[in-house]
Amino acid sequence: MLEQESTADTLALPSAGFLRRLGAMAYDLLVVTALLMLTGFAALTVTGGVAIDAGTWWFRALLILVTSGFFCGFWVRGGQTIGMRAWRLQLIGDAGRGEAVSPARAVGRLAAACLSALPAGLGYLWILFDRRGLAWHDRLSGTRVVLLPPKPRQR
Repeated sequence: MLEQESTADTLALPSAGFLRRLGAMAYDLLVVTALLMLTGFAALTVTGGVAIDAGTWWFRALLILVTSGFFCGFWVRGGQTIGMRAWRLQLIGDAGRGEAVSPARAVGRLAAACLSALPAGLGYLWILFDRRGLAWHDRLSGTRVVLLPPKPRQR
């Protein structure tokens, strides 16, 4: 597990680049897909093996809850999803203090990230043009994804 950086050190870290974020998203997509498949299997056991209609409101709500719980849970507890950990990224508050992300801010960030993805991913591509390397949802939620330094190798 990566150790939490001190506040001053975290603020000095560079914002994560587009390709690193894309790599972390790919890792997280694999994990979330597996979680959603397990959720579907669990729901089938509840229904006695009867197929769940695609438009069933409770099943859709359950899938949204699992996905939201994955991202918000990891962001609040250490600022790193599994993919972010693999790519040495960390989510911090961007209010000038580099604080941890609160549950409310994490939910707001997730909602803003969905909005960023809607216009053909333009909110994510904004990282390439923003002088601070922030996406739309970073700005809307008051957060920032930073690149952590490599961990020193132990002999």
